[in-house]
Amino acid sequence: MINRLLVANRGEIARRVFATCRAMGVQTVAVHSDADADAPFVAEADQAVRLPGNTPAETYLRVDLILDAARRSGADAVHPGYGFLAENAEFAAAVTDAGLTWVGPPAKVIAAMGDKLAAKALLADAGVPMLPSWTDADEVTGFPVLVKASAGGGGRGMRIVRDADDLTEAVASARREAAAAFGDGTVFIERYVERGRHVEVQIFGDTHGTVAALGVRECSIQRRHQKIIEEAPGDLPPGLRERLHETAVAAGRAVDYVGAGTVEFLLAPTGEFFFLEMNTRLQVEHPVTELITPVGLDLVRMQLLVAEGAPLPEHHHYPATRGYAIEVRLCAEEPAQGWRPATGTLHRFDVPGVDREFGWLQRAGLRLDSGVVAGSMVGVHYDSLLAKLIAVAPTRSEAARALAGGLARAELHGVATNRDLLVRVLRSPEFAAGEIDTGFLDRHPEVFAPLLPAGRLPIAALAAALAGAAQRRTDAPVLAGLPSGWRNVPAVPQTTLFVGSDGDEIEIRYRLDRTGALADWSSTLPADDSAERPKVSDASESANTPTVALVEATGDRVVLDVDGVRQAYRVHRVGSEVFVDGPDGAASLVELPRLPLPTAAVAAGSLLAPLPGAVTRVHVQVGQRVTAGDPLLTLEAMKLEHPVLAPTDGVVTELPVPAGGQVRTGAVLAVIDGSPASGDLEPSNPEEDPR
Repeated sequence: MINRLLVANRGEIARRVFATCRAMGVQTVAVHSDADADAPFVAEADQAVRLPGNTPAETYLRVDLILDAARRSGADAVHPGYGFLAENAEFAAAVTDAGLTWVGPPAKVIAAMGDKLAAKALLADAGVPMLPSWTDADEVTGFPVLVKASAGGGGRGMRIVRDADDLTEAVASARREAAAAFGDGTVFIERYVERGRHVEVQIFGDTHGTVAALGVRECSIQRRHQKIIEEAPGDLPPGLRERLHETAVAAGRAVDYVGAGTVEFLLAPTGEFFFLEMNTRLQVEHPVTELITPVGLDLVRMQLLVAEGAPLPEHHHYPATRGYAIEVRLCAEEPAQGWRPATGTLHRFDVPGVDREFGWLQRAGLRLDSGVVAGSMVGVHYDSLLAKLIAVAPTRSEAARALAGGLARAELHGVATNRDLLVRVLRSPEFAAGEIDTGFLDRHPEVFAPLLPAGRLPIAALAAALAGAAQRRTDAPVLAGLPSGWRNVPAVPQTTLFVGSDGDEIEIRYRLDRTGALADWSSTLPADDSAERPKVSDASESANTPTVALVEATGDRVVLDVDGVRQAYRVHRVGSEVFVDGPDGAASLVELPRLPLPTAAVAAGSLLAPLPGAVTRVHVQVGQRVTAGDPLLTLEAMKLEHPVLAPTDGVVTELPVPAGGQVRTGAVLAVIDGSPASGDLEPSNPEEDPR
């Protein structure tokens, strides 16, 4: 019997396990790094043990520290969550050797499936269909291929290669990323199937020899080979679901599987399917399986019961499904900027309409599994996943609509997220028609556009300016009865200057009359702005510009009548940052001071770090001529490599950060002289090959 459970993980999965433990009466223990000391999962645990340090290698990957935390807290069982040590056979063995209950499959199973090459050989003998694969790049017989890490998962270390000339570098890059993420740089090469779908089967085994399939999940919408939208039960041809179940169970029985696991397959357009990998842990997307079961299946509860030696419940064979469930992964990243991770303080995190957190829903609704709350700090040390929002409804279309609506109304302030992209995918005609595969995002660049139409950005900025004026009027110590911005010279408007999330400046000019009504307004965008970002002039001067009337304004809410349609905007100010949520989408603005103080200027041509991280490689030398798009260096953050490319042609004049150096956001990474007169300088080390 498990009495006190230590979760050797963090964030959303730790909170998810704790929720089930509370319902079962099991005490909980959290372990945390210094960076996570104030995280919600730490506050929710009955006990918490500090792991000194910040990086995974210093903390969550330290087997000795985890076991010591279990000893000091009196824990009698360990749940690994997913990620970090969840699929580490040595950790599983160390837990059982310490006399603790391991909530997961036996160490020998983890070891067998953790080596993907060995797993493919073992399961091929059990009749599981496999794709052709190679361990030597020279043996590859055709393209395209996929380079994959032999250890770990989550898409790390994967590279699609379509030409033999690119294979060597792809293998080297995949090895570096795999070694950094899993401590093992072994990779192999596999045939890549165009327009393939990623489907998976949830399996469960007990210690009495039973292995059951609990249903199929569709996980084809991916970015950088990582899932971002998952659904169940999935749209499959007649008979295919049963064949997938049978194959997954055969794979589980071949290794005497115990606990929760997932067998992942690649589904080809021809209807053939091939084994990808077996994940020997609970999956991030497990809620969609839970929510479509009419019996209220709790996979974490089943994990704990099986770890205690109980058999699977009588309904272990996949029960009749009810409705449809779709999950999205809300991540701190900027999709339109090459999926650049985002960091900072999450000033507001509010998702309206959520019916439950971390649990089963009796009827249609929204479930939120979140690792963050308002005020949480998002750093660079860990994965970018903030939360998962899941909708369950009678049909797929209803679930997609409800999920998109909940996401669109969410107030997510302070950290950039992939919210807008998720909403656009869910609302796209192709997604609605089920026309999805792993290359969906590559074929649909339109989903990378922000929800807020470019032409409506000035309206949002106007709302921000009016809210600021209303708040200043409320806070005014004298003459509180005067309308905001009122002056004796009515021809001179109020002016507020903002910077948008794309770096463009937006100037808002407006006048209020003696009654507080909006007399006129105008906005200007940079002169070189594209046609997709039209300038908005005074409403009285152009029939193409919306006519706006002010209905009401407070410091946090502005109601405008825009061309005869009343629209409400929620405004949240944090210092100079202003967040506006309206019916068309959200805007993140920074209000510039009217009288800015002088600041130090960086050298012309400076390339600044987009986020904090470590420079892992420098590809060029001072004095080298580069062209736009050439790789300059590689920055590692949130466990992923991010290439930094030359923005223009020119000559590299400075490289202030060497390989291995740590940088903060805004640090100068390189300086490029792009002037026509710039010539090649003498390289600092002409004998060293910069590549």
